[in-house]
Amino acid sequence: MAYMSMGEAHRRITEFLNRFSDAVFSQDVASLKSLFALSSNPPFLLSVADALNIFQDANRLIKQSDKYSQFGEILVPLFRSLQNYKQGSLVEAYQAFEKTANAFIQEFRNWESAWALEALCVIVYEIRILAERADRELSSSGKSPEKLKGAGSFLMKVFGALAGKGSKRMGALYVTCQLFKIYFKLGTVHLCRSVIRSIETARIFDFEEFPKRDKVTYMYYTGRLEVFNENFPAADTKLSYALKHCNPKSEANIRMILKYLIPVKLSIGILPKDWLLERYNLLEYNNVVQALRRGDLRLLRSALQDHEDRFLRSGVYLVLEKLELQAYQRLVKKIYIIQKQKDPSKAHQVKLEVIVKALKWLEIDMDVDEVECIMAILIYKNLVKGYFAHKSKVVVLSKQDPFPKLNGKPVNS
Repeated sequence: MAYMSMGEAHRRITEFLNRFSDAVFSQDVASLKSLFALSSNPPFLLSVADALNIFQDANRLIKQSDKYSQFGEILVPLFRSLQNYKQGSLVEAYQAFEKTANAFIQEFRNWESAWALEALCVIVYEIRILAERADRELSSSGKSPEKLKGAGSFLMKVFGALAGKGSKRMGALYVTCQLFKIYFKLGTVHLCRSVIRSIETARIFDFEEFPKRDKVTYMYYTGRLEVFNENFPAADTKLSYALKHCNPKSEANIRMILKYLIPVKLSIGILPKDWLLERYNLLEYNNVVQALRRGDLRLLRSALQDHEDRFLRSGVYLVLEKLELQAYQRLVKKIYIIQKQKDPSKAHQVKLEVIVKALKWLEIDMDVDEVECIMAILIYKNLVKGYFAHKSKVVVLSKQDPFPKLNGKPVNS
């Protein structure tokens, strides 16, 4: 830090106070929200933090002026948060910022219009980011991380303040998305349900009125929830909405959506193009897709094993594991096609022993009884149309559409 005189420190603190009060009195939300954006490390705020360390009587400046004192409950802890943030004391920075946020909410409730909504959204974002950083600090010192959970409670309070009538409710979806990020981070996704009910069933909300950015984020997270619940048609609808309306320049966001949409599409029988996997660096799905195209169980299992950690972290491993039935279906279909080329009249009669040999070639050891069990499942789940001739150990395939397409529907449970 360059040298700063006492007079310069006083000037910078006074400039901050004037910016704050002028922004409120003139309802200049662009200026106001910039004064809360700690985590982006803006030079002005960092210089104010340096000034507060030199001029240590800033609280007196606030109390002595009617212009500032009416916002004292916001400004005093905000200064304390700034100081602690600059010094790297993130737990103290979060605690002070939470006091600022609570005081701001009280003011926001009293303002008739929603002019300060963008500033409130910045505060909501900062609360989450500071809480995450504070928890990392707590964990590194062997203490229990608890701030992010507290941030979730605060955001529920903010949601309540926005869930009334009028233009303030336009911020409710943004707060909901920040809550989703907290719940997913904490592994408490069940808490999403009550907020989702409020958004989707309350008459005060019209989903299409919300900003596009927030709708995309909302659909992304609710789509992920549907993946966890194995409700693939709903997951497909929500994630496809997110993809369609996502900013095409936001490749990182598109990649995040595709990371979940691809397993969903695979589960309903839709395979992505190779160029899509390459463009968005989702090559972990490459061998999964190739395995399904070929009916190659060995390749599918190898792909899942190679990327097991990544798929588990994403929460899609179990979804991908269930694709084995589709791989079996395609393997039997390949056998059927080969037989049809050799002897069309007997193509619909597939000996279980032939499937056993095909699996053995893929280095998968199964006996006839195990293959019969697999075939029974495929028939039950309508992936194969046919019946067993038990005595001859043959699957007799239907002569009409023996391998039904999923057509965008999941495999029957």
